[in-house]
Amino acid sequence: MNIIEAIFLGIIQGLTEFLPISSTGHLTIAGKVMHLISTKNSHQWTAFIAVIQLGTLVAVLLYFRKDIILIIKDFITDNMFSRKKYSLQSSNSKLGWLIILGSIPVAVIGLLFKDFIEGSFTKELDVIAISLIALAIILALAEKIANFKKDVKDITILDSIIIGFAQALALIPGSSRSGTTITGGLFMGLNREAAARFSFLLSIPAVLASGLLEFYESLKFLDSSMFVNLLISTIVSSISG
Repeated sequence: MNIIEAIFLGIIQGLTEFLPISSTGHLTIAGKVMHLISTKNSHQWTAFIAVIQLGTLVAVLLYFRKDIILIIKDFITDNMFSRKKYSLQSSNSKLGWLIILGSIPVAVIGLLFKDFIEGSFTKELDVIAISLIALAIILALAEKIANFKKDVKDITILDSIIIGFAQALALIPGSSRSGTTITGGLFMGLNREAAARFSFLLSIPAVLASGLLEFYESLKFLDSSMFVNLLISTIVSSISG
């Protein structure tokens, strides 16, 4: 990979992360076309994608910074100081719990099937194509049958867990993380704005943990040129996102 390719991949990540069209799928397609992916380096490619997503995570953190501060503040107050029961906690504190619970499925499934997810099968173009088409159909169906009545404050524990399992589907390239979680939210009766907001807040723990873990593991094979390209892609994804 050269610097131009690193910049191009960073732009793809930034432009596709916040649309329900799978940034991972489009990056993998681009990597295939540019002959950057082979059966020998599929694990490295998975690590590359996970790390550059930290760039677009910066954009999410900046956009939702006020929400995040309030969630953390109220969560600490209600659980560590006031020790309130869940039912008596503030809406922000409850939202913190919902994000934690919704993050469990992707963490468990991601660790259990890590080798499979990082393997060459999930880099096949036909797998990505099928995932893209399937998600588009399901999202269209959700738009047709959902009632869009719930706001973020109306999300239940069951809703968050189901949306969390939907997020786990995004471990397969072609299944957009925002697409699966927004679709899951719509099926749970959330309105579009609430589904999108919860989707991006839910992404923070998963993307952060995945990116940091893969970066740590990538230190085994990263040389200076690969590190520079990874850094460039991450910075560009943050700016373009």
